[in-house]
Amino acid sequence: MAAANHFSPWHWAGFVLIVLVCLALDLGAFRRKSASGTFRESLRWSVLWLLLALSLAAALAVWRGPEQSLQFLAGYVVEYSLSLDNLFAMALIFSWFGVPPPLQHRVLFWGIIGALVMRGLMIGAGMALLREWNWLLYFLGAFLLWAGCKWGFSRQAPVQPEKNRLVRLARKFFPVTRDFDGRKFFGLVAGRRALTPLALALLTIEATDLAFATDSIPAIFAVTQDPFLLFTSNICAVLGLRSLYFVLAGAMGCFRYLKTGVALVLVFIGSKMLLSHWQPVSTAVTLAVVAGVIGVSILLSLAALSGQGKESSQ
Repeated sequence: MAAANHFSPWHWAGFVLIVLVCLALDLGAFRRKSASGTFRESLRWSVLWLLLALSLAAALAVWRGPEQSLQFLAGYVVEYSLSLDNLFAMALIFSWFGVPPPLQHRVLFWGIIGALVMRGLMIGAGMALLREWNWLLYFLGAFLLWAGCKWGFSRQAPVQPEKNRLVRLARKFFPVTRDFDGRKFFGLVAGRRALTPLALALLTIEATDLAFATDSIPAIFAVTQDPFLLFTSNICAVLGLRSLYFVLAGAMGCFRYLKTGVALVLVFIGSKMLLSHWQPVSTAVTLAVVAGVIGVSILLSLAALSGQGKESSQ
């Protein structure tokens, strides 16, 4: 296990500060732009978050050596790949609540803030448990293997916000306004402070992100066990996905084989963790396999879509 003291509190604070500044600029750019400019802005920010991740990987290569840089990149690709299906869930949630596009970015902005805290806590708890009981890696491997098989061979249940426990709990303790109140998460019902549908959408997004994180975070432990690399690769991937959502919002149904690719990645990572004592797999091989599987699944999806288009035109 990599020593936890490789990175000082200043490194952590610097990374978080950069993320918060970029998020503030991101939110400000979207507030100034009309809905018609959202795609272009989203594409720019997707590239910016990718460049941020690649810059950090390059800095790590010079600063800490190629192995830690590869660990960061592998963690980034694993988290990015396993969280791609989260985009479909977000689209369904926004559709169910009827959140208009200009307000969707506000929900995802605060969703990122929640993800920073939530994933940091999950990574910290995981590190503490693994320091005490290293054999938990095998348990995590078995869990990922099971999750991959289940993900690949079972029908994915649609997201049902009305059955979400967090939403039901919120409705139990707070009144909910019938309509949106602009960009506000809170409104008034009969003089009482109440949640708006926008707040319920945010709660559902956070709960969904937590559910996806239970798969992706254990998977990154197979790549690196350095808390700084775990956290930074995780957050960089999440940030990129939030911007990518607006780029791909109109093409969610095009990637029919993505679910199979994600399932195969989970099976591979789970098997890697289970066999790590007898047959260790290098970080470079892990990175190549994960990127290759997801890349092939996307290409097959696009090829299938192209085939359908040719058949319909005949």
